[in-house]
Amino acid sequence: MSDATNTFKKAPKRKGDKGRRVTMSPEAKQAYADLIQHRQDQEETYKRHLPSDSKGR
Repeated sequence: MSDATNTFKKAPKRKGDKGRRVTMSPEAKQAYADLIQHRQDQEETYKRHLPSDSKGR
């Protein structure tokens, strides 16, 4: 029965992985920024044409 105390112990906390840095050329950075802007514009126009949530009843 001495093993019962070791059975339900808390696991030690792990250290989080550090983020990785990526080096990109200025052209790639600009292309990525353009892609993000294009997606935001598409999402905005999509939301603009959706019917409003508030329905008059």
